[in-house]
Amino acid sequence: MQITSQMVKELRDKTNAGMMDCKKALAETGGESEKAIDLLRQKGLAVARKRANRTTSEGMIETYIHADGKIGVMVEVGCETDFVAKNSEFRIFAKNVAIHIAAANPIAIKPEEVPKDVLERERNIFRQQGLDSGKPANIVEKMLDGKTAKFYAEVCLMGQKYVKNPDLSVQDLLNELIAKLGENISVKRFARFQIGA
Repeated sequence: MQITSQMVKELRDKTNAGMMDCKKALAETGGESEKAIDLLRQKGLAVARKRANRTTSEGMIETYIHADGKIGVMVEVGCETDFVAKNSEFRIFAKNVAIHIAAANPIAIKPEEVPKDVLERERNIFRQQGLDSGKPANIVEKMLDGKTAKFYAEVCLMGQKYVKNPDLSVQDLLNELIAKLGENISVKRFARFQIGA
């Protein structure tokens, strides 16, 4: 199949991947846009995994105050070099993460950071719901893992669906940026403030 410049442009607009990466992905998938998107996301994940152990001692602190002044967020996003910390795409990512935190109100960055008492309370609720529905205890225990994974996806920043594009998680967004900029990037910490909360 002939890969046209229009096809490459459309894929680039959807993914923000480089032009040559888009062309290669379209060639590998026979011009199928959706498969090319999946391929680009997989490559981004592979690049992110390779760079995951690199130290992120540079970066920036980004802030966001919601229009009514009742919600504010500070987020620290780390990268490997000062060069990337000054990159406009890195800064846009940091701002978007701050906006996402304001809107989605995560309680942790990753599952291992969820407070143990919060997790145990949720698991007890899930367990009781299963037992109340008449399911046997051994089935209820197996269901707990699935319910816990869903809970993590709802309350952990990296697993949440990105508010500006629910087709992507925040982790997907991060993986795409790592693949594009070629450095390890991490969300290190955040604080969300809300009037009256």
